[in-house]
Amino acid sequence: MQKLLLLGDEAIAQGAIDAGLSGIYAYPGTPSTEITEYVQRSKEAKERKIRSDWSANEKTAMESALGMSYAGKRAMVCMKHVGLNVAADAFVNSTITGANGGLIIVSADDPSMHSSQNEQDSRFYGKFSFMPILEPTNQQEAYDMVHYGFEMSERNKIPVLLRITTRLAHSRAGVARKELNDQNEVKLPDNLTQFVLLPSIARKQYKVLLENQETLENESRESGFNKYFEGNDKSLGIITCGLAYNYLMENYSDEKLNYPLLKVGQYPIPKDMVEKIYDECDELIIMEDGYPILEELVRGFLNKGKVIKGRLDGSIPRDGELNPNIVARALGLTDEVGEPVPPFVVGRPPSLCKGCSHTDSFQALNEALGKYSPGRVFSDIGCYTLSALKPLESINTCVDMGASITMAMGAADAGLVPAVAAIGDSTFTHSGMTGLLDAVNNNSPITVLILDNATTGMTGGQKSSALGRIESICIGLGVEEEHIRILKPLAKNHEENVKIMEEEFEYNGVSVIIPRRECIQTLNKRMRAKHKAKKLEQK
Repeated sequence: MQKLLLLGDEAIAQGAIDAGLSGIYAYPGTPSTEITEYVQRSKEAKERKIRSDWSANEKTAMESALGMSYAGKRAMVCMKHVGLNVAADAFVNSTITGANGGLIIVSADDPSMHSSQNEQDSRFYGKFSFMPILEPTNQQEAYDMVHYGFEMSERNKIPVLLRITTRLAHSRAGVARKELNDQNEVKLPDNLTQFVLLPSIARKQYKVLLENQETLENESRESGFNKYFEGNDKSLGIITCGLAYNYLMENYSDEKLNYPLLKVGQYPIPKDMVEKIYDECDELIIMEDGYPILEELVRGFLNKGKVIKGRLDGSIPRDGELNPNIVARALGLTDEVGEPVPPFVVGRPPSLCKGCSHTDSFQALNEALGKYSPGRVFSDIGCYTLSALKPLESINTCVDMGASITMAMGAADAGLVPAVAAIGDSTFTHSGMTGLLDAVNNNSPITVLILDNATTGMTGGQKSSALGRIESICIGLGVEEEHIRILKPLAKNHEENVKIMEEEFEYNGVSVIIPRRECIQTLNKRMRAKHKAKKLEQK
């Protein structure tokens, strides 16, 4: 088959298509977004009728993929690491229900928080739920692991977690394709009570899950993704996880690595492989891009007095992603640091796009709140979060998806009235609707701004589940129609918009204001496409 130059995300997507994927489910979140977008653009995926529409959130995506697995077909669900928190209920229980058709969950972690609130490590979720984990070193391995993961999932009747990080997701390399597999036929589980987690059934299946851990450990030993490399210098043993292997080898591009090395790409890790390197070497250093999960495991079952270095003892920084320089310093090698950034290069903080509708919305909000004490605006995850920075400095919180409405409600309960929530249209349908229902049920004196730019703007302009539905959803949740106000966020409407906000701040109940104007980026893209089509017609 051909060789393609692919991002890590794209390699996973192409691997899934080639392995017989029938459906992919996801909510956009950097650095995982490009997996689903690649499937959506793929001609082969369209011909094979692979389902690839966006889900409302990660929980619904996980549950939908589990449903496709129940029906016997191969499914993939993709999310960023904090999205796994949203999907956790179904994710953790899925190892007890088991899988029927192959099921792979891709979680893209973001060490150093390039575009995230934290740098949590998804491997903890895998360990917590007794799910096998695959962690690729490069794009080719990511592609190959998808094929292997689907086969392992069906062989062991269990979902598989594929954990990647930002650098792998967004870097390119050559990937050799395999033959294209046929999709599975619909076939229900042999045990039709398998997915019924009544306590009496769940207890039995949980025992089976625990008994299968030895089989999964044997698979890790035999798959080839965990490799042991002999070395003559036993003064130090090195264990690398996933991408850390590349960072290590970059420091030995001109010479041979003479230390014993255990390259880890699959979990649970066979204890005998770890014991071998521990027993052979005077001390160990463990390199993993993320939390010190393997380091903690090794310290736990091999605490026999030898030095074990890593993130826990400070040999490697406790936070942030790995890189070749950090690895070099940990090994006592020459740290090839480049020249410092010259003083005339000034950092440029992120800002809202020129012409963004959110700018006009928050300028009106700032003026409308002018007569009240500051600190009243509870915001959410989206590009509008940039309104926390200068020149707007409008918002005071941003914790997790959907938290704006419920935090505003709690603040109002404490006596901070008026309290304002600012949430995007896509975030509202992701996880804001239940918060609005709570506020309605409590008759909370809050004003909710649902900033409707008709897209999921922060992650690249994907279709919003809220498109054309916001007013009807709010009415259905119990918001009084006369307190659902639509406004157009434009400079010429500034005074009118301020007046509407001031009126709703005075209302002793739940009001919803919907500033509605298309995202400037999707508008520009749409207008360029229209202009191009017109020019082609004229030819």
